[in-house]
Amino acid sequence: MDNLCHGLAGLAMGHAGLKRRTPLALTTLVLAANAPDIDIVVVATETLAVYFRRGWTHGPPAMLVLPIALTALVVAFDRFVRQRRTPAPPPVVPREVLFVAALGTWSHPLLDYMNSYGIRLLMPLSGQWFYGDALYIVDPWLTLLLGIGAWVAWKGRGGAERGRRVARIALIAATLYVGGMYASNLWARTAVAEGLARAGRGDARFMVTPVAVNPFRREVLADLGDRYEKGVVTFTPWPQFRPAGYGVDVHADDPAARAAAATALGRQYLTWSRFPFYVIERSVEGTVVYLNDARYSGPSGRDGWAGLRIPVVPAR
Repeated sequence: MDNLCHGLAGLAMGHAGLKRRTPLALTTLVLAANAPDIDIVVVATETLAVYFRRGWTHGPPAMLVLPIALTALVVAFDRFVRQRRTPAPPPVVPREVLFVAALGTWSHPLLDYMNSYGIRLLMPLSGQWFYGDALYIVDPWLTLLLGIGAWVAWKGRGGAERGRRVARIALIAATLYVGGMYASNLWARTAVAEGLARAGRGDARFMVTPVAVNPFRREVLADLGDRYEKGVVTFTPWPQFRPAGYGVDVHADDPAARAAAATALGRQYLTWSRFPFYVIERSVEGTVVYLNDARYSGPSGRDGWAGLRIPVVPAR
């Protein structure tokens, strides 16, 4: 999920009651909820961001190390900065800081798992990607639920107890929403599997994922070998699957595509990509391959945020 959603999850947990456990608990929760995304520093290197992100800092070792590291930073800030104020505020309780830091940090991979981008939950033990396919990457409804709970509690109108109650209701509503989206996606997958089987494509690999804003609609992407076909599922209220009537050719066997896949950037990209395809552009100046992922691209292969341009054949 996006960092705003992660931060609001931390705020909602804090206002629901966790902030009372120790001074700086609310700050710790917000920082912890975003801590695994420290891997964003990869953009300052030559490593492809999609190859590195949602890996090392999202796996089991990081879930142990990050809360401890954040606790050390918070305790150090309290002792060497905050406690030097006059008059000195109540000190933090290290074990409570560690407790909320762990909860905040662990909420991050749980939310990240829920979308189609994926997460390597077992890194560095395994590089396998896991996909919940339950939420859009930037889900407005989840953000709204958490945001309302955090905002009402922060404003404090009606007293602290009312604020805690509203934040708890927001967390429960958010949990029910996520659970409902996950369950409905499994239901939608059943309809898609049945539809592909009727079309003689029962062995096809496919993805069913939410779209922006509309929770009663899903996008389908089916791998037919040399082509990816798009489809749509709508809930009326039961899931109805229909092909969209368009897709993209993969072109993976083209010599230029193979050359692009063999480059360092190509190998890194394919480690992350779930539905990769190639668009080959040949001219007198040489050959350029556009490597893209059908999850985040239109049929042109040159659009979307995840596209990669790889010159592979010099002009002759």
